[in-house]
Amino acid sequence: MKIPLLQHIANLSPYQPGKPIKEVERELGLKNTIKLASNENPLGPSPKAVKAAKMALKEINLYPEGGGFYLCEALSKHFKVPTDWIILGNGSVELIEIAAKAFIEKGLNSVMSEGSFAMYKIATLAMGGEAREVKMKERTHDLKEMAKAVDKNTRIVMVANPNNPTGTYNPYKEIKEFVESLPESVLVIIDEAYKEYITKKDYKSAQDLIDKHPNLLVLGTFSKAYGLAGLRIGYGFGNPELLKILHKVRSPFNTSLVAQEACIAALNDTAFVKKSVDLNTKEMAFVEKELKKLKLNFTPSVGNFILIDLPISGKEFFEKLLREGVIVRPMAMSGFPNSVRVTISTRKDNKRFIAATKKVLNL
Repeated sequence: MKIPLLQHIANLSPYQPGKPIKEVERELGLKNTIKLASNENPLGPSPKAVKAAKMALKEINLYPEGGGFYLCEALSKHFKVPTDWIILGNGSVELIEIAAKAFIEKGLNSVMSEGSFAMYKIATLAMGGEAREVKMKERTHDLKEMAKAVDKNTRIVMVANPNNPTGTYNPYKEIKEFVESLPESVLVIIDEAYKEYITKKDYKSAQDLIDKHPNLLVLGTFSKAYGLAGLRIGYGFGNPELLKILHKVRSPFNTSLVAQEACIAALNDTAFVKKSVDLNTKEMAFVEKELKKLKLNFTPSVGNFILIDLPISGKEFFEKLLREGVIVRPMAMSGFPNSVRVTISTRKDNKRFIAATKKVLNL
């Protein structure tokens, strides 16, 4: 290619998505492959959302409502947040990228934890900024050390709570103290993509803090518990003055008409979300019990996935499991070269994963 490339882009490693099932089956001549790599809802999408999406298809000759007016109204009602305190993204990951566009450039930095969602680093580096990764404490965000890493050139601090890929979390009290300790000149992003799955009493959403902290953006998504990953809609809660800045660099019509209508319906499908969470709680206990029998170490998780440590590299385990028709996620890119992240699925799929693990590790 003859087009001169910016050096910070040349040095950037792109996010690597998990392999699609059809491609794995084509390459290896397999059938009935199961995918446990992307933390998708094993129950599929909310039935109410599917019905609404089908109805919306009749109007896809029209542009969607640019700011997602009706979905913001539904989110406002559901979460008790004013509509002008809500912004939508093409998945919550787009909101991370929008924030980086708005606040990061060469000479400025973002602070994040090692072993957290890879897109925090990628979004920062893509804007020419410095990604400051702070070591974890027992595979959990070390908020005190992250606060110490903030300096006059820090513009964004990003916290995944719960964290992907470790599945750990910081209690609400710690998050509150952390937000209060940071200067108002720093945007604090609390990414709560897996919040629906948490049953811990000392956890709650940081959305309760946005009133007092105009520099706080709290993210959520429809990709996990609502089962709508393929529609790509996330949302953020924050002060209207902050959101006005983010809207300046948000692409017009960044969420589709079909997705908006499906998400409105999904918010009303509380029975589906409860079923998804109950299944995850039950099956997480089953998987943990089976891993203990195999004497494999893992990080206790509050999400819909689990990080498992192996006697071989995560890449080698991933490749061997592929040949058994089971797709998992090796986590070297997040700093765990001998670990894989595995989505918690149905009992049938979870049993198949355990059986395949026994076989490839000779346990």
